[in-house]
Amino acid sequence: MSIIGILALQGDFEKHVRIVKKLGHLPKLVKDEKVLDQCDRLIIPGGESTTFIKLIDRLNLRKALITFGKEKPIFGTCAGLIILANQVENDNFETLGLIDIEVSGNADGRQNNSFIDEISLKLNGHNQVLEAVFIRAPKILGCSEGVTPLAYHKEDIVMAANKNILVASFHPELTDDLRIHDFFLNHFV
Repeated sequence: MSIIGILALQGDFEKHVRIVKKLGHLPKLVKDEKVLDQCDRLIIPGGESTTFIKLIDRLNLRKALITFGKEKPIFGTCAGLIILANQVENDNFETLGLIDIEVSGNADGRQNNSFIDEISLKLNGHNQVLEAVFIRAPKILGCSEGVTPLAYHKEDIVMAANKNILVASFHPELTDDLRIHDFFLNHFV
């Protein structure tokens, strides 16, 4: 059983907590460096990326999160993807820069442009189909050579990994399908 931190500054972190418990691990709500230091892995949930960054800086978590991400696995969903990206188009904040991707935030527009659709996924060497929930989703515009695309919606990359960093532009916590969390918690890195 691993201790899985869930950055609990905003967003629907409780849904991630329930999934972590279902998969047999111990979730910890991370709001400070002391709790972060106890964790084996970290999930950064969706939310509003600008607010996340402001709270991370206000709570002096930036350096601790970057250090954690250089040593241990982190999974960022939606806004978490934006926060972890190296470059964000049209935003005036400094990300954590832990995965070398270029991202456009809220690329799918307003809340009413959110959608559910199937994605093609390659996990553990197997091609699969998964229903994914996209809410004001960021778009991955480009990846460096070291980044591996793991899922596509039509032609767009919607999930990628580099070393110990995993990102998804959708919300896997909003479906009953546990494959993405299971991959991160039990098979990733």
